[in-house]
Amino acid sequence: MINRVLRYEIEKHLNKQKVTLLLGARRVGKTELLNTIYQKNKDITLWLDGEDVLVEKMLEERSVSNYSRVLEGYKLLIIDEAQYIRDISRKAKLMIDKIKPLHIILTGSSAFDLVQMGEPLTGRTITYHLFPLSQEEWQQNENPLQTKQNLESRLVFGSYPELSTISTQKEKQKYLNESVNIYLLKDILVFEKVRNAKRLKDLLVLLAHQIGSEVSSNELGRQLGMSKNTVERYLDLFQKSFIIYPLTGYSNNLRKEVTKSKKWYFYDNGIRNALTGNFQPLSVRNDTGELWEQYILNERMKYNIYRDKHMQYFFWRTYDGQEIDLIEMHNGKLFAFECKWRNKKVKPPRAFVKNYPDATFETVHQDNYQKFIT
Repeated sequence: MINRVLRYEIEKHLNKQKVTLLLGARRVGKTELLNTIYQKNKDITLWLDGEDVLVEKMLEERSVSNYSRVLEGYKLLIIDEAQYIRDISRKAKLMIDKIKPLHIILTGSSAFDLVQMGEPLTGRTITYHLFPLSQEEWQQNENPLQTKQNLESRLVFGSYPELSTISTQKEKQKYLNESVNIYLLKDILVFEKVRNAKRLKDLLVLLAHQIGSEVSSNELGRQLGMSKNTVERYLDLFQKSFIIYPLTGYSNNLRKEVTKSKKWYFYDNGIRNALTGNFQPLSVRNDTGELWEQYILNERMKYNIYRDKHMQYFFWRTYDGQEIDLIEMHNGKLFAFECKWRNKKVKPPRAFVKNYPDATFETVHQDNYQKFIT
């Protein structure tokens, strides 16, 4: 079994009169994570499934007397897929304010759930974002040689937890295609009532072919026959469903720096490759550099977020073509990283060194990447 990093963070707060919100894309392992917590606390835990209509009925009456009856003998309440329960935030607020001692854990598969579940609970929540498995988590069951051998699989098939139980490439492809075709857009279609699933998927496919490149909403709209506003609405929905995230250009208001463009990345390489329909080995691909860049960005974000390091992320480019893949900003300091699949010496762009002399610069490649992400 792979222990998730967040498990220990969540367990530290179980004795607090708080509501834990555990958010993350479908199939990243939220239910499995909660089950490990449940197994240690069975005697004091009530586990409910938000998709069960009987649970909805059980919690329908929003009163202290009803919830006291439901929670009698329990100190921990877990509601998986809590977004399916109407008015869950107000119900959880009443429970946490009036029934003591009590800790509540609610899970959700999108940031729509955060809006629905979070607002009435202001000041009462601890929020966590669960990602696909991080390299730090994988290496619990790997020695350094195995990590090196498995790197190509991470770039091609990604890091969804269930992949660790699937042995053949054919079955991995089937799993990822199922994730894209059945689960990826479910919350957008259900909760945001977007009916044209094909247009959503077409936009995702177009983005999947352009990872690491600057993308214009106008150009995306032109290629797909959509308005700029529709494209930007869909991009926002994809972000809130934890499918993609943007990097914007960093600038200190210098005239030659690109600031308005965005680069879009997928949270998982396997999902991206399923959208492009390409699970070929790296030896015959022409996008290895892009896959490496996306993998390193994802792993770095997991590393920082799980340690509660509040970073801002950017890319950097000038109009004359000088560029850097990743800029991290923390407490006003800049840390620059260039992602290279092959280990070769790279010098920072002259314009960057001139304008940001206090910034650090490092190349991340196969021989040193683990110290960057674990």
